[in-house]
Amino acid sequence: MFEVECPVCQATLKIDPATKAVISHREKPKPAAIEDLDAAVAKLRGEAARREELFRKSIEEQKTRQEVLAKKFDELFKQAKEKPESPRPLKDIDLD
Repeated sequence: MFEVECPVCQATLKIDPATKAVISHREKPKPAAIEDLDAAVAKLRGEAARREELFRKSIEEQKTRQEVLAKKFDELFKQAKEKPESPRPLKDIDLD
């Protein structure tokens, strides 16, 4: 019998040359998902703090969003009053 390593999953296969069959296989040992529990907990706490910060930023953006949109509208309205002769933009329905 001889042993061969699978190129796909890196498992060790024992093959019988007489029967040309796999007699046994041994899967490659998988590394532990969490090596250090304290480090994993610290990482999760850091991610929670990052998510909380992103949430606070989005709340602040939403608070000022109405004001920003109002200023943009006022500016565009002012530009439209200054140049009333400018042609209206074409819409999809105008092209039919």
